[in-house]
Amino acid sequence: MTTIDLTTDADLRSRAARVIPGAMYGHMNAGRLPAGMPQYFARADGPRTWDVDGNDYVDLMCAYGPMVLGYNHPLVEAAADAQRRAGDCMSGPSPVLVELAELMVDTVASADWAMFAKNGTDATTLCLTIARAATGRGKVLVARGSYHGAAPWCTPAPAGVTEADRANLVSFDYNDLASVDAALAAAGDDVAAIIVTPFRHDARREQELASPDFARGVRERCTARGAALVLDDVRCGLRINLHGSWEPFGVRPDLSAFSKAIANGHPIAAITGTDSLRDAATRVFATGSFWFAAAPMAASIATITTTRETDAIARLAAAGQRLRDGITRQAATHGVGLRQTGPPQMPMLTFDGDTGFAMADAFASATARAGALVHPWHNWFLSAAHSDDDIDRALEAIDAGLAHVNATFGTG
Repeated sequence: MTTIDLTTDADLRSRAARVIPGAMYGHMNAGRLPAGMPQYFARADGPRTWDVDGNDYVDLMCAYGPMVLGYNHPLVEAAADAQRRAGDCMSGPSPVLVELAELMVDTVASADWAMFAKNGTDATTLCLTIARAATGRGKVLVARGSYHGAAPWCTPAPAGVTEADRANLVSFDYNDLASVDAALAAAGDDVAAIIVTPFRHDARREQELASPDFARGVRERCTARGAALVLDDVRCGLRINLHGSWEPFGVRPDLSAFSKAIANGHPIAAITGTDSLRDAATRVFATGSFWFAAAPMAASIATITTTRETDAIARLAAAGQRLRDGITRQAATHGVGLRQTGPPQMPMLTFDGDTGFAMADAFASATARAGALVHPWHNWFLSAAHSDDDIDRALEAIDAGLAHVNATFGTG
């Protein structure tokens, strides 16, 4: 079995254990992943990353989504560097605040205005706050298992969360309008919003694309009840559709939350909304010391403009389809039963009968040793920087991973 040197990585993990609770936290905690997955990285460029021990990988996680154009994109970095030299975090905003808001309104089909924050949790939380301010109501409908951030109202972990934090949430099943209707009945006249992801991308389960009838039905129910439809486009924005992920369905939300890919790795989130919610957005007190930092805004302008001008979404979708087709052929060769779900640019791979993810863990570890970064139970991400050669190199590593699954679990 292929081995790689992770000596420096192991030393950093040991040092971190003394000064960081649990040695690492949140979604970046490689301690939750199988042995052989690197924790610390030294550099990244285009579609590739190098760990602190010098091992290089075709990166199919793209920093868990932000890298839509690839790492260290020259136009994005030049824009951010120029703005940083001129002024970044200042005693007032830079003109790029207005320029980015204009670009968001011009780009997102449902947007009449835009506000900015720092991460996805900021954006989804602010959307719900605005919806409640606009309606004077408290209840919010959420799909069971959907991830909307790490604040107490939405974190998937129960530690430190009280019943009061979740008291105004009413759950429904994704893609099930009858379940939505039951949740609406339970909430009565107190529904401020329904928040929903563009497709079901929960961790540790197959991905589930939204049906057009579901998307349109949720829109109709929000309109009928005077509630806000909130589209959590944090993970999917600039990957599914440039103008909003439900735009192909003809469904426009009242509020949208964006982050991840909109600045190609620079820290920023955006909230867009319709004119009907403008007054409520004005009345809500929303701020942060770094929310008006100008360099990430300049990076976002460059990212959105480049994505639009280079047809980047089609390019990363094509790269994802090449990857998917290659995995299908390899799985047949090795006799490994698996399923690929989600859109090609945000794929998820699961193995038949692998309820405890033991096969997925073995696959991810072996694939990393062979030179590609994948995740055993979270969707992957493609970028416009992934060339045909990069995908073919990744497929070589994935082939080694599938061969290891076959040899270890006797699937062939």
